[in-house]
Amino acid sequence: MNDLAIRNASITDAVLLCNAERETARTPGLLISRPSEFSSKSFEEKIDVLTREGLYVVAERSGLVVGHALLEPNRLESLAHVYSLTIVVHPNNLGQGVGQALMTVLLEWARARPGLLKIELRVRETNSHARRLYEKFGFVEEGRLEKRILLPDGTFIADITMAWFAPD
Repeated sequence: MNDLAIRNASITDAVLLCNAERETARTPGLLISRPSEFSSKSFEEKIDVLTREGLYVVAERSGLVVGHALLEPNRLESLAHVYSLTIVVHPNNLGQGVGQALMTVLLEWARARPGLLKIELRVRETNSHARRLYEKFGFVEEGRLEKRILLPDGTFIADITMAWFAPD
């Protein structure tokens, strides 16, 4: 993990991040979206917005982007204390400390953010690797959304909702 660097995402990362999510989505049950449902334009827009209102970071190893993550604020005033987390470790980089490095940076940022009291996420029931990572960082299971995701083979899997709460 020593050669792993975390930096803020830039608009120039959009195409690469989009392609990485397309590739990740080829493994059923990792992401909700299917490969054809991603666009580099939506990544550009998300990076632009989160540069001002949230956090979007990428993990690099030896100059190659190996993962990315974001914390996105809720737009509703009554939910302004809640942020949504998305994290993607790019294919062929699992088990190499990328997720742990990204989570460390995200939670350091969250702890320093006034008014951020809760981070929510959804993770596929079949993604035990990610669930263990979230639990390691203090996320707790809040619920289960049965038959939420339809896989290409016609089967369904549940989404697990998890949350992290800022220390008092």
